[in-house]
Amino acid sequence: MDRKRIVVALAAGAALSISAAQSTLAQPPGHGPNGGPRPHHNGPFIRPARERWRQMSPEDRQRLRSNAERWLSMPPEEQRVLRDRELMRRQRIQREADAALKQSGLQLEAEKREAYERRYLQERRRVEQSLRQDMEDRRQRELAPVLERLNREFQEPQKGGAGTPGTSTGSGSPTTPAPNK
Repeated sequence: MDRKRIVVALAAGAALSISAAQSTLAQPPGHGPNGGPRPHHNGPFIRPARERWRQMSPEDRQRLRSNAERWLSMPPEEQRVLRDRELMRRQRIQREADAALKQSGLQLEAEKREAYERRYLQERRRVEQSLRQDMEDRRQRELAPVLERLNREFQEPQKGGAGTPGTSTGSGSPTTPAPNK
């Protein structure tokens, strides 16, 4: 049943994206949905959802599915908290992009400023992804010896051993007390 809800949610999102794109494109040039000027949209926001889905890597698709499942199972209050947190994160990143542009000393026209900000955000995502991967690699390297030590420490005693988890039958170690003689 959950898979069906996810498929329905993804289909509804795709349909909304497509209909929004079509309604925007159906307006006469220079006219938005309310008769005013049509807002300027940049590339990835107007492409149909199906095209974006096809361009995603398998890992990104799986991450999207997983996130959709988690989102659908969340209570509305938790969804609101996450929306607020995401808004704050985007605002912080926008402030940092503005600060980077200011620090660069560049005086750019609006179009080039937008391009600079887009590029900054792309590079920032790339750096953050790399940092996350480095951290995961480091975690795995450092956990391997910990797991080995724990396996030795909590391993069931062999033939005639009288040790229990958390105690040692040998000379002792810094994590376990030496036996009393």
